[in-house]
Amino acid sequence: EVQLVESGGGLVQPGGSLRLSCAGSGFPFFYYDLSWVRQAPGKGLEFVSLIDGDGSSTDYADSVKGRFTISRDNAKNEMYLQMNSLKAEDTAVYYCALRGDWATRGQGTQVTVSS
Repeated sequence: EVQLVESGGGLVQPGGSLRLSCAGSGFPFFYYDLSWVRQAPGKGLEFVSLIDGDGSSTDYADSVKGRFTISRDNAKNEMYLQMNSLKAEDTAVYYCALRGDWATRGQGTQVTVSS
């Protein structure tokens, strides 16, 4: 059974930083391209970032490009999202998900950017 568990969210002031982690189990982690997606209050799921299986290729939504960095450590079955220069509009529940299958995602971690 595929399991994805996110952690690292919290409350941060505008301009601050957070590092999210996603631990995967129950599937061959290094084979899968993985995504970070987010859901703001009252809105649908939104693509944030994508990384391929060996970490050599990444992609970002325009809204986070230059501020967020995605990475992974296949030896640990973990994926990360380093978020810098956070803005109020980044407030959302953040999920890690399989590429192209956002229904397969973790329980999410709340990120709140507020002064």
